[in-house]
Amino acid sequence: SPERTLERKVQEVLLALWLEQKYTKDQILAMYLNRVFFGSNAYGVEAASRRYFNKSARDVNLGEAAVLAGLLKAPSRLSPARDAEAANARAQLVLAAMREQGFITDSEVKTAMSQTPASAKSYWTGAGLYVADMVMDELPGLIGDVKEDVIVDTTIDKSLEKKAEQSLVDVLDKEGDKLDASQAALVSIDGTGAIRALVGGRDYAASQFNRAVKAKRQPGSSFKPFVYAAALEKGLTPFSVFNDAPIRIGDWTPENYEKKYNGEVTLATALAKSLNTVAAQLVMYDGPDQVIKLAHRLGIESELQPNASIALGTSEVSLMELTASYAAFMNGGYKATPHVIRRVTTAEGKVLYENTYDSPPRVLSEQIAAQMDAMMMGVIDNGTGKSAKIPGWQAAGKTGTTQNSRDALFVGFTSNLTTGVWFGNDDGKPMKKVTGGGLPAKAWKEFMIAAHKGLSPAPLFGNGQLIDNPNSSQPMAQAAPDGGQPVTAEVPPSTTIGGIISGVFGGDANANRYPQAPVRQQTATSGNGPVPPADVAEGGGAGYGNVVPPGDVGTPQTTSSVQPRRTTLLDLIMGQ
Repeated sequence: SPERTLERKVQEVLLALWLEQKYTKDQILAMYLNRVFFGSNAYGVEAASRRYFNKSARDVNLGEAAVLAGLLKAPSRLSPARDAEAANARAQLVLAAMREQGFITDSEVKTAMSQTPASAKSYWTGAGLYVADMVMDELPGLIGDVKEDVIVDTTIDKSLEKKAEQSLVDVLDKEGDKLDASQAALVSIDGTGAIRALVGGRDYAASQFNRAVKAKRQPGSSFKPFVYAAALEKGLTPFSVFNDAPIRIGDWTPENYEKKYNGEVTLATALAKSLNTVAAQLVMYDGPDQVIKLAHRLGIESELQPNASIALGTSEVSLMELTASYAAFMNGGYKATPHVIRRVTTAEGKVLYENTYDSPPRVLSEQIAAQMDAMMMGVIDNGTGKSAKIPGWQAAGKTGTTQNSRDALFVGFTSNLTTGVWFGNDDGKPMKKVTGGGLPAKAWKEFMIAAHKGLSPAPLFGNGQLIDNPNSSQPMAQAAPDGGQPVTAEVPPSTTIGGIISGVFGGDANANRYPQAPVRQQTATSGNGPVPPADVAEGGGAGYGNVVPPGDVGTPQTTSSVQPRRTTLLDLIMGQ
């Protein structure tokens, strides 16, 4: 604090004496330079050098070093990003003082003055900065106040991060202006909940607000999978038939997007075509409270309103929590808690925090997860998400569009990654007929194709088959590839989150590398209904012991025995 008292001065004298006894002058100076504020959100001389000159502090020339030294008097006011002229003037004073003290010659002063940079960018750029801000926000909650240098290992895959940012920029640059879409966000998560890529907006330099994490928007129809999953848990099947026709629920009369009705349809068809009337009927069948319980169980943390319109995604959620909740469908029914910090250590190597999230609780039965995956495949294969098809890969997902196209989303997954994409405007201005199957699905496809390049295709959990429920009197079927008559399919063998994630690396070579999680034995069946929520959410018996599921996605697995270095917070800040 700026407080000036005699007591404080005495404390500072004692502290100075202690420092002199414990450390050398060089050590004290190094500690100071590694921690002091240099303006523009840069702490430490290395970060400041990267911030202003895009190079390491070891590589700065004399003029640049003078600029850095001059910042210490008033780092915010003298920042080259704010006032380049003031920064350069201050640097000349530093050089003059060095000449007076005999550290440099007149010729060196003349050369250095010609080296001082004219200006610096107002803000760093790059999607990794959204992640860095997120890490800094979360770090105190994990290790308390940061009082020493720490090393933060993140879950981010740098190649995926670049691909994610590029996919959003490509679509916005190509179609954003003509469709009145100015912003976008993306988050990609693996089966354990590890965030592999995150883009909080179009350009960090223009806006540092993280739309993937902090913005809460209506998800629209991308909320419907929770409604359908709740219905399956009550005993319905993908082939249960509902009537798609005009309905009234109190004063609410939900309509389909195309203002057309199809008569009797199966639940699988209704989800693929995103029929609002059927979703509204299902909420009344499930009960809004049951839908909310399931959504919260899978990972939605935002408050949800218990009304019928929840079927159409009228309660606001963040893109990150929505995407993480979809990961439970992808990984076979386990909760995927989203996290970006994997490990925190001191400079000496002491572990301050570590969480591998390798023992997640089961939140959906395997059967329900497999049924949902198969139905959501229909969204991409035959429904509103056709623009998201990935050649050679099974993929599932759901589109979402809010009223007047204020928000458009696509959230989907392969056996490898679950990715959510949002397009819209910060001021809530409507876009021009943009739907979740439009810009978001295109960006999702571009990113996922790039992310899966070089990987061997692996099927979704349950192999994308609609399976026969042994506890149900209502038959279920698998749609034939050519659109012909459905054929009965067998229940797939028990599959675990470890198998789902490791399956993308191909072949039997990795079969024993990541053992399957033990399957908890059921002591009693639940009649004709699904596994009850209390049983599903129980964590006992599930998990991997001490085995960490693989997280190196986005690039082909190498045969080298040397493991790649984890992405650290400094890597993200520096854009490496």
